[in-house]
Amino acid sequence: MKIKFLLFVLSLFTICAEALLAQKAYHLKSPNGSIDVSLNIADKIYYTVNYNQDVLLKNNYLAMEVNNEVLGSQPKLVSAKTSAINTVIKPYVALRYSTVTNRCNSLLLTFKGDYSVEFRAFDDGIAYRFITKKKDSIEVKNEQVALQFPEDYVLHLQQPGSFKTAYEENYSTIHSKDWKTEDKMSTLPVLIDTQKPYKILVSESDLSDYPCLFLKGTGQNGVSSVFPKAPLEFGEDGDRSLKITKEAPYIAKTIGTRTFPWRYFVITTDDKQLLETTMTLRLASPSVLKDPSWVKPGQASWEWWNGATPYGPDVNFVSGFNLQTYKYYIDFAAKYGINYIIMDEGWAKSTLDPYTPNPDVDVHELIRYGKQKNVGIVLWLTWLTVHNHMDLFQKFKEWGVKGVKIDFMDRSDQWMVNFYETVAKEAARNELFVDFHGAFKPAGLEYKYPNVLSYEGVRGMEQMEGTLPNNSLFLPFMRNVAGPMDYTPGAMISMQPELYRAERPNAASIGTRAYQLALFVVFESGIQMLADNPTLYYRNPDCTEFITSVPTTWDETKGLVAIAGEIAVVAKRKENKWFIGGIANGKEKERNVQFNLDFLDKSRTYKMTYFEDGINADHQAMDYRTKTIPVKAGDNIKVKMARNGGYAAVIF
Repeated sequence: MKIKFLLFVLSLFTICAEALLAQKAYHLKSPNGSIDVSLNIADKIYYTVNYNQDVLLKNNYLAMEVNNEVLGSQPKLVSAKTSAINTVIKPYVALRYSTVTNRCNSLLLTFKGDYSVEFRAFDDGIAYRFITKKKDSIEVKNEQVALQFPEDYVLHLQQPGSFKTAYEENYSTIHSKDWKTEDKMSTLPVLIDTQKPYKILVSESDLSDYPCLFLKGTGQNGVSSVFPKAPLEFGEDGDRSLKITKEAPYIAKTIGTRTFPWRYFVITTDDKQLLETTMTLRLASPSVLKDPSWVKPGQASWEWWNGATPYGPDVNFVSGFNLQTYKYYIDFAAKYGINYIIMDEGWAKSTLDPYTPNPDVDVHELIRYGKQKNVGIVLWLTWLTVHNHMDLFQKFKEWGVKGVKIDFMDRSDQWMVNFYETVAKEAARNELFVDFHGAFKPAGLEYKYPNVLSYEGVRGMEQMEGTLPNNSLFLPFMRNVAGPMDYTPGAMISMQPELYRAERPNAASIGTRAYQLALFVVFESGIQMLADNPTLYYRNPDCTEFITSVPTTWDETKGLVAIAGEIAVVAKRKENKWFIGGIANGKEKERNVQFNLDFLDKSRTYKMTYFEDGINADHQAMDYRTKTIPVKAGDNIKVKMARNGGYAAVIF
């Protein structure tokens, strides 16, 4: 009887303890105390995000449908464990900082049913993820990421017509109350303007063996998640892709014991913070490459945008996709210390066969010639050809190729996410870097595999007149926050939008010449293209010398002037040199801004060479002025930018 009574008391104690755990509210604060995550365990796992006394997101909830159960529905809390993280990360490819402090507070909630939810609170945002400890494999049928807005917010987002997307749509701006369930969904990242001092950028990190997250409106001033289903069967769809003919009833089939992708929210009180944040890096898996020293970020001369048609008195050959033209590109790259040339579609005899070069091109001779000139060769491929010939990485290493540009994925389901990681792994095994085109946005793979130098996943300059600064001014505050971005800048023919008349081989860009120079400082990519014709670069030596002096990795980044979607001015340091880049949209005829050089060493005087919009840049976008002046710490710099204009400088 005593034993039965003790068992009864123990059972009663357990029930009461569970009830107390279930009813208890938890708070997780950022290290500086400004951000507070308030969690309530009830019929769902609810959380509210506060910044000081302001409620930014209210009664959000999360859940995951796994096999035949819903994790997060009627949750039974077992334990709650808090901890602090304070580490230093030194990314091999340092897009913003060579040293990053990873400081946050963590709350791990463990529930009955072999799953947990981990929250982290940083001084600049929050993140959470699911963790499961299930036996064998599991089918994830859905994941609920539900956000509720306490007021009408303004959302900046990219809305594709379907899951088949290369993330190249123009950004849209909508009010949260107006986003209906039947409206188009959005890719990540999404930028939320609370119409107060705060902006919230939503994205994800540590994406592996799982589909990309998309968001859609609820019609009730909130958003919810949507995911592409896992594909099961494929059919032919031309020489560069496959079409999905059968989908699974789940979004992912994966191992039962794992961590899932982080859903993160960068919270800012000043748009300059979006130019500086490193949230994707801090939540990504660490590098799995023991020695990535063979990975060499840098610039590349690219022939596709300008039609591979150099011309002039020094071009005594028929230009085009042939041996002589590519040698000309290599000579140009060698002259200016450019690391690579990209050989786009046409280097191979067939897009389906990566082993037989176009005889007019002679890849092997170009690899030999490039090695002699210290210029590496990067080869373009369709993802389908890579998928069908995964041994090509070993073959390319034998040839002496330095990297691959893989194109036309245009999907972000679990199968395709896994393809990215397989490519990164096989390329790394053979010491090749990867530039993904026709791609989804970065989500941490580039830190796990530092040989992944960039992704397109952006409405870049290849869209010609379709690439307007009014759209591109969101990129530093959204797309580059997610990670590296292969926008392919560097146009030497610049036009204002109402005057645009151009096509390849005389390709041109929208925006001023100074705007184009500034893009090399403002936009971030481990492999940064020079998209224009060597002929035009030779004719503009001052611009070319500046462009080719700009690093692709940085030791320090400082936002100077920032209004998301309108203007971005940023200073970046590499060793003892500072570069400044500023770009503006076309909504105002001119922008007058100023910033202080208080980040310079106070013990010395510097020289600053700058490029600014000329007096007629409002009409003739190629008008610019350049000058060198002495500067010192504390100097106040005043800059006037034309519409769609820019400012670029180097301080040494």
